[in-house]
Amino acid sequence: LGLLLVFRTNSAYQRFAEGRKIWETIVNSSRDLYRMMMLYEHEIGMDKRRRLQKLLAAFPYLLRHRIRPNLVMRRLDDEAYERDPENTILLYQDQGVKEDDEEAAALAQTEEETGQSRRQTRRPLFWVDQRTLPWRLLPADGALEKCARAQNRPLWVCDRMAQELRTVPDGPSFTNRERLILVSHVDKLSHCIGGAERIHQTVVPLNYARHTLRALTVWLFSLPFVLVKDLQLLTGPVVLVMSWLLFGVFEVSCAIEDPFQGTLRLSILCDTIRRDVLGDEHNRASAFRLEDKKKRQPEREELEQSSSSSNLSNATTPVGGLDSSFA
Repeated sequence: LGLLLVFRTNSAYQRFAEGRKIWETIVNSSRDLYRMMMLYEHEIGMDKRRRLQKLLAAFPYLLRHRIRPNLVMRRLDDEAYERDPENTILLYQDQGVKEDDEEAAALAQTEEETGQSRRQTRRPLFWVDQRTLPWRLLPADGALEKCARAQNRPLWVCDRMAQELRTVPDGPSFTNRERLILVSHVDKLSHCIGGAERIHQTVVPLNYARHTLRALTVWLFSLPFVLVKDLQLLTGPVVLVMSWLLFGVFEVSCAIEDPFQGTLRLSILCDTIRRDVLGDEHNRASAFRLEDKKKRQPEREELEQSSSSSNLSNATTPVGGLDSSFA
C-alpha cells in the first residue's frame, strides 16, 4: 500500500513540476523574443514589431484556453448570457483531445477504415467578447477572424510570428543568423504547446487509480480488527485519523496530476507575460536607447579640443624662448 501511494504521489508531483517548467520556458522565451525584436527594431520595422508584440502577448492566453477550456466561452444556445452581436465573434471550442476519449478514437478509426474526414460536423458553437483578453490583443489586420477559425489557436499564433519574421528584409545588421535566432524562440514556444498538451491529454491509467483506491479501502476497513485488542475505545478515533491522512494523500495526488486545472495559477503567468511584453513597453524600451552616450559626445569633443590646444601652446613656448636666446 505504501508503494502504491508513494508511486502515485511522486508521479503526480512530477507532472506538476514539469507543467511549471513548461510555463517557465514560455515566460523566458517570450522575454528573450521581445528583447531580440527591440534590438533589431530598425531592421524589423515598428509596425511589424508591434504586430509581433501583440501576437506574443496573446499566445499564453490562447494556450491556457486550449488546456483549460470553457473559461470565457459561452454556448450560442445558452440563454443565460446576453450576447452583443457587434462585439462578439463565433468560434468552435479549441480543446486538446484526451487519449481516453472514446468518441475521438472511434472517429480516428473510421477515418483509417473508410478514408472519410474525421472532423465532426455537429460541434457546439460558442461566442466570445472580442473586447476581452486575449482577443483584443490580436492585430487588427484580420488576424482575429483567422485565429478564431483555427483548430489550434496557439499554434496558429506561432506560425504567424514565424511568417512575420521570415519576411523581414536582409540588411547590414540583420542576416539569416539573426532571423534564425528569432525563429528559434518561436520554436521553443511551439514545443511548449506540445509539452502542455502531453500533460493535459495523457491521463493516469484508470485501472491503476482504482486499484490503489481499492487497496487503501480494504486496508482501512481491516485496520480496526487489528487495533481493537490494544486500543479498545481509542480504535475509532485512531482509524478516523488514519483514514483522513491516507485518503488525503490520495486526493492530493489526484488534484495535482493535471496542474493546469487550477493547481497552477496560469492567469498570473499570462498576465506577467503580457505586462513584460506589451504593458511595460515604454519603460523597457528605454533600456535600448543609448541617449546618454549621444549627449556626452559633444562634451568629449570639447574636452579633446581644449586638451589639444593646450598641448599645442605648451609645445610652442620652448621654441620661442630658444629663438630669443639665439637672438
